[in-house]
Amino acid sequence: MTVSMTWRRAAALLIALAGLAVTPLAAADAERRMPDSAEQIRLSYAPLVKKAAPAVVNIYAKRMVQSRQRSPLFDDPFFRRFFGDDFFGGRQRQQSQNSLGSGVIVRPDGVIVTNHHVIQGATEITVVLNDRREFGAEVLLTDEKTDLAVLTIDPDGADLQHLEFADSDDLEVGDIVLAIGNPFGVGQTVTQGIVSALARTNVSREGLQAFIQTDAAINPGNSGGALIAIGGGLVGINTAIFSRSGGSHGIGFAIPSNLVEAVVNNALMGGEVVRPWFGASGQPVTADLAMSLGLDRPGGVLINRLHPTGPAAKAGLTVGDVLLAVDGHGVADLEELKFRIATLEIGGVTEVDLLRKGRTIKASLELEPPPEDPPRNITLLSDAHPLQGAEVANLSPALGEELGFNALDVGVVVTRIRRGTAAHRMRLRPGDILVALNDTEIESVGQLVDLLRVDQGNWRFTVRRGRQTVNLVVRS
Repeated sequence: MTVSMTWRRAAALLIALAGLAVTPLAAADAERRMPDSAEQIRLSYAPLVKKAAPAVVNIYAKRMVQSRQRSPLFDDPFFRRFFGDDFFGGRQRQQSQNSLGSGVIVRPDGVIVTNHHVIQGATEITVVLNDRREFGAEVLLTDEKTDLAVLTIDPDGADLQHLEFADSDDLEVGDIVLAIGNPFGVGQTVTQGIVSALARTNVSREGLQAFIQTDAAINPGNSGGALIAIGGGLVGINTAIFSRSGGSHGIGFAIPSNLVEAVVNNALMGGEVVRPWFGASGQPVTADLAMSLGLDRPGGVLINRLHPTGPAAKAGLTVGDVLLAVDGHGVADLEELKFRIATLEIGGVTEVDLLRKGRTIKASLELEPPPEDPPRNITLLSDAHPLQGAEVANLSPALGEELGFNALDVGVVVTRIRRGTAAHRMRLRPGDILVALNDTEIESVGQLVDLLRVDQGNWRFTVRRGRQTVNLVVRS
């Protein structure tokens, strides 16, 4: 009896073990093994960090800000009632304010990239290297639209360790990346994560947008720091986070290196950003539009306006075309189209893919700078009329690019308003486009000056403000 039971139990155990050996779970467990060498145990990002870290610097920006010095007694309603708000306004004084960010050395002679917002308004910029050496920095170029700034320091003939640009278009979602910067001023810090998304648009309300999204921890102070790939190349400049608390929630954004490199090249060639002009505008292709156009999915940009002499018109694009790709890279929306054009160099030619009446075709687009046509003719209106105190200019593709307008906008734009003038009291704003005066369309600064010389009786201005059109009436 005892022998029989022992045999049966042994047989059952062997059957069970045989069954386990062929299950998927057991196969997966068999692939898991302990490191079999000291080299495998020591696998680390340390060699990569050792090479990249000296190229990431701290940037201290000093600003002078206005502040008021006043006593808490000035907030007492009794005293304010008898002496008024102006009396207790306090004494204005200038105060020094310091901010901290990061930067990346991209050339051995001391060319550094950081964020525009890190050094904006700075009166003094100090760069501190990884080895604690300090240098005063000069600004070669600052570009608010890309949130990038290019600085230079003098290393006194020594070559500095720097990072080479890598092709950000080689990145794929899931690739491992490292973020290096100085979060919260605690000192240089390295975090690791993956690429969570590419060409992320609509992150902010303005500027060129097609960000790399990563879950590598990025915090305040990381701005301007490096996002590097496993190969050691610079693939992005860390610029923003999505956060409800001010700390990292695993959603960080970096400016792709291809755009960063284009801005650096502009800085080295003269210190002015001139981006290629497309000469057309469009709208994203929604699911409904995709269905009507015969596309199997939403994507691309539907061309709805063309400048008659712009590069897009010269290349043969027409209203109704759907632009699908630039230089072989798919375009999901208008923001990504702007980004793709901005990474290209003026003077070259790029190929675009179009959908036209159900057929896919290609066109060659010449990369030209936006023209200054008509000349801007900046004029301060100073005579006695409702626009007295407004500075106006003719809109051209070049000026529109500078001011952040659609490059196809035409007419007369308000560039500045002097406080306390008639235009200020009328509540005009910089950026307003003067469309018409009474029933006459305004086409140029010269024509506007002539119209203002004539007594209009009641003055009715039609003004385009962003996407809205407003009427401002001044009665004689």
